[in-house]
Amino acid sequence: MGKRGQVTIFIILGIAIIGIGILIYLFYPQIQSIIKPKSQNPSAFMQSCLEDKIKETADILSLQGGSMVPENYYLYEDNKIEYLCYTNEYYKTCVVQQPMLKSHIESEIKKEIEPEVASCFEDLKKSFEDQGYEVIIRDGNTTVELLPEKILTTLNHELVLTRGDTKRYEKFRIAVDNDLYNLVGIARSILNWEASYGDAETTTYMNYYHNLKVEKLNQMDGSTIYILTNRDSGDKFEFASRSVAWPPGYGIV
Repeated sequence: MGKRGQVTIFIILGIAIIGIGILIYLFYPQIQSIIKPKSQNPSAFMQSCLEDKIKETADILSLQGGSMVPENYYLYEDNKIEYLCYTNEYYKTCVVQQPMLKSHIESEIKKEIEPEVASCFEDLKKSFEDQGYEVIIRDGNTTVELLPEKILTTLNHELVLTRGDTKRYEKFRIAVDNDLYNLVGIARSILNWEASYGDAETTTYMNYYHNLKVEKLNQMDGSTIYILTNRDSGDKFEFASRSVAWPPGYGIV
């Protein structure tokens, strides 16, 4: 009975070993990925590393008239909002301060994120070196574009990864959802009205763009704060204008 028991145990162990072997064979790729995680795609790495900084920068610019450090501004609720059309005289129409507003905002985003771009590439290099890769990075220029419903950042850096074979990446694109492109387009239209006639009729824009909210807040000194909001996404763009201002006691607020 003892020998029979031992034989039975060996048979059970043999069946168990065969079963484990079959399971390992069938699920080897999944087991391998758990033991040794797959390398993150360099493009996904850069997207993850930079998108929060781009979003944060875009949000700040949106609340300050498109400038990181406003110079000529109206202080509204402790927020410095850049004058995008301005005159310091009474009865005169304003002069547009940023005729290339879209390009200006793109330039501001680029300038603000460039240190982060360098830092992210350093982190990328270390990450792949830790995985046994030989890493070569050749710096290139960075471009930022406001496009419909997104901000597209293109990093024209070259990345070469070698570990057995060689992989080459020559461009990285980081896309962030944001409606600045459309809001800035509407802002430019309002600014043209302010510069030409000293005022803008905002209900027309809301009648045409049903997801758009336009707030027009007249101030005591003749300035006007405009707040444009995409009702669907919550994206905003705020700016100030001072055009055809009246002396104290003559204006209608």
